Amino acid sequence: MTSPFFIRTTPRFERMLVRLTRAHPDLVDHYAEAIAILAADPYNRSRAYNILKLEGVRQGEGQYRLRLRRFRFRYDIVRQEVVLHSCSLRREDTYR
Repeated sequence: MTSPFFIRTTPRFERMLVRLTRAHPDLVDHYAEAIAILAADPYNRSRAYNILKLEGVRQGEGQYRLRLRRFRFRYDIVRQEVVLHSCSLRREDTYR
């Protein structure tokens, strides 16, 4: 069994999280769920989570995306550390 990953956030991620939490209080629960998922399986080797490795994205720009309901978390993996870069909201009218 692999050791758990450590989660680190960037200042930009923290600003985005605070701003989105004001308008969407349910984000706190989704963020806690995201932390648990990323600490255990950020590569999604179990295929149990909605994680996608983004193509054409360099290290430091959020190579991976975790989708939890309406929220998207972009992150990089560096050794045993997961670095969260951005948190965004998918609007209901995005694909209309």
